[in-house]
Amino acid sequence: MKTDIILAGVGGQGILSIAAALGSAALTNNLYMKQAETHGMSQRGGDVQSFMRISDQPIYSDLIAKSSADIILSVEPMEALRYLPYLRKGGYVVTNSTPFINIPDYPETEELMKTLRALPRQVIIDADQIAKESAGNVRAGNFVMLGAASPFIEIPFGYLEEGIRAIFSRKGEEVVGMNLKALRAGREFAQNY
Repeated sequence: MKTDIILAGVGGQGILSIAAALGSAALTNNLYMKQAETHGMSQRGGDVQSFMRISDQPIYSDLIAKSSADIILSVEPMEALRYLPYLRKGGYVVTNSTPFINIPDYPETEELMKTLRALPRQVIIDADQIAKESAGNVRAGNFVMLGAASPFIEIPFGYLEEGIRAIFSRKGEEVVGMNLKALRAGREFAQNY
C-alpha cells in the first residue's frame, strides 16, 4: 500500500492541520510516513502545500515526483490546478469549489470550475457550505475536504477520526466534535458524488 498526497491551499485554510491528522492516522496504523511542507507565505495568504507520502514499506524521500501523486487534496480550486503536473494518470483531484481570491488577476471562477470538471477523476465540493451546515463553523472546511478525500486514502476511516481527536483534544470536546462532524460530512458527500 502506498498513497502519495499533495495537500494544497492558501495560508489560514488548515492545510497543516490536515497534514497533522493524516500523519497521526498513519502512525496509529503502523504505517511509514514522510512529509515535506512549504508554509513560509502562509501568514500573508500565500500558497501553502504539503507532500504526504504514506506506505506500508519504508519511504526514502519526502518529495513527490511529477506525474506520481495519487491525490491532490486542495482547499482552494486554483491551487488544485497549480499541482496538476504532479498527478499520476488515474489519480484523484479533490477540491473545494469556493475560491479564496487573494490576487488581482485571479482566474474567472467559471473557467476554473470548467477545467476542474473536465478532469477524469475529481470530487468538487463546497466545503465551506458543508462545514457551516454540518459542523456549524466554516473553519471546519479543511476537515470536510479530508473527509471527501478519505475514500481514496488507504487508511481506515476510524484512524482519521482518531487523528483529529489526537491533535484537537487539548482544545476541548466541542472543537473535536465540530471537526469530526465536518470529516464525516465530507466523506458522505464523496461517497454519494
